Amino acid sequence: MDHAATAELLDRADKALALPRLGGMARPDGVVIVSERFWAFARRDGTVHEGRMPQPPAVFRVVPLVRGLVRLGGSLSPLFRRAGVARGRERLLLAVAVLAPFLFFVLPQGVSLVAGFAVTIGLLCWMLRGRTLFLHGAEHRAITAAEERRLARTWAGEARPSRFSPRCGTNFAALVLPVALGAERVWPLPGAFYTPFAVTLVSLALTMEIWQLVQASSHRVARALLLPGLALQRLTTREPKLEETQLALTAVATVLRREHAV
Repeated sequence: MDHAATAELLDRADKALALPRLGGMARPDGVVIVSERFWAFARRDGTVHEGRMPQPPAVFRVVPLVRGLVRLGGSLSPLFRRAGVARGRERLLLAVAVLAPFLFFVLPQGVSLVAGFAVTIGLLCWMLRGRTLFLHGAEHRAITAAEERRLARTWAGEARPSRFSPRCGTNFAALVLPVALGAERVWPLPGAFYTPFAVTLVSLALTMEIWQLVQASSHRVARALLLPGLALQRLTTREPKLEETQLALTAVATVLRREHAV
């Protein structure tokens, strides 16, 4: 779609009765926007790649804890697909970074801790390189514009929705640490070689359940759990330029077109 067609589609989206729930991720060279069924990757070179999101069996989407892991895995799908947004070496690097913590249980505790910090820092440096921080802010702004029905005005630069998002993965990451520490302390089974792996999986699944409940709640106490993540977004986002916001909105428009929502 050219700029005129994108602007027209966004204007129709603002008037639609309902739009799909959107998420996304920022990359050094573009922005990924996803719905339940589709994803689109708008790159800074002007190209747009798109595809379908995985659809796991319905039973996996309703079983507590399991559904959280399924949702978490699905959110990474555009990165790991061969025709997705990451190149082969990047997919390999990300796979190693994601799987490494599950293998650290074979190391002495001190070495495991140092290795965990090293992998985390390395992964963050890789994820936040280049213009990622600015495009992260653009991703949030574009999704908020869809939720507030200000897509057309945001595209034109007349509106600037918040670059902070309560549904950002940063908020999830801020919740994982205390949940993981708590799960490790109250783990009911005897210690075994697989215990760190099991505790990590349960912590991720439990955090996803808590995260979903907090997002659905309007209670002040529940919303307060998002404050650490929102504060952390001051480090993980930067104020985007208009063209970077338009890049994110291009991905939004592509997903909405695929959804036949407008």
